[in-house]
Amino acid sequence: MTETSFTLTALRDLTTISASLPAADTAAGQAAQDRQNQLTKPPGSLGRLEELAAFMATWQGVDCPKIDTAQAVVFAGNHGICAQGVNPYPQEVTAQMVANFEAGGAAINQLCAVNGAQLSVVALDLDRPTADFTQGPAMSEAETLEAMARGAQAVDGSADILVLGEMGIGNSTIAAALACATFGGGAAKWVGPGTGSDAQGVARKVDAIERGLAKHDALKGNFPAFLAALGGREQAAICGAVLAARAKRIPVILDGFICTAAVAPLFGADPALLDHCLVGHASAEPGHRLLLDAMGKEPVLSFDMRLGEGSGAALALGILRSALACHNGMATFAEAGVSDA
Repeated sequence: MTETSFTLTALRDLTTISASLPAADTAAGQAAQDRQNQLTKPPGSLGRLEELAAFMATWQGVDCPKIDTAQAVVFAGNHGICAQGVNPYPQEVTAQMVANFEAGGAAINQLCAVNGAQLSVVALDLDRPTADFTQGPAMSEAETLEAMARGAQAVDGSADILVLGEMGIGNSTIAAALACATFGGGAAKWVGPGTGSDAQGVARKVDAIERGLAKHDALKGNFPAFLAALGGREQAAICGAVLAARAKRIPVILDGFICTAAVAPLFGADPALLDHCLVGHASAEPGHRLLLDAMGKEPVLSFDMRLGEGSGAALALGILRSALACHNGMATFAEAGVSDA
């Protein structure tokens, strides 16, 4: 299958870049579905597992897709919006958790190990938080493009699947802001407790987002610009990684609310930019279900998780591997000598 390179020189190009990126191979997807209908089971009896196998086929361009190399990347960043008291933990925790990831002590380490993913962590200028978006843009366009490029550079072109996660104190506020800017409905609709905010903390998050959206009201409808105005470096890096994976025909598993909201500006610019993305799980963060509905995405799992780190996406990788094991390993009726009449 043909791959393309991913380069972006201006955020406005997100509205037109889809035409230059690979599209789904519908013929391979149909061939995978045809194989499913010949396997020793009633058609459709494996439910979503059959859909996942066909999804992988459309992006790998073969009727029997595989996962030999699974890459997991966690991007970490710090946020100026924390000056508004939106998080109960200090920003130093971001760096401390990055160290924990690197030492192998976090949930994502265990889930990647058991589900066969190679984990790397990309810390994005943790000593230089983004600006407070209630006062001005969180990032300049140049800073946003730089973070996107770093995300793109982290993608292993030999991977068969890319699992994405994040870490960043304050980034549940960033996620709610991006979701609200993309889909509307008022800040309170999108805000949840994040890492454990009480009612007063949630109210501060809502207030900060409302003030931020009012500050950047002139950008309404300009979804790429909202990535810079409201986003963070890890959100921009996730967008860059998603686009680089698309250029290399690598399917992506996004994690929960924060990862899904990170790519909301891509969806706003062109929904087709996320055609190669699965969402690993439905987060217990209340805005995530609303976000999935708005994007038309069905999560692989729903386990009431809200940890982040890529944990739900890594868990979903195990389901995806199971789908392909059945798809590739089961006998057809003809091979097994079983009547399909």
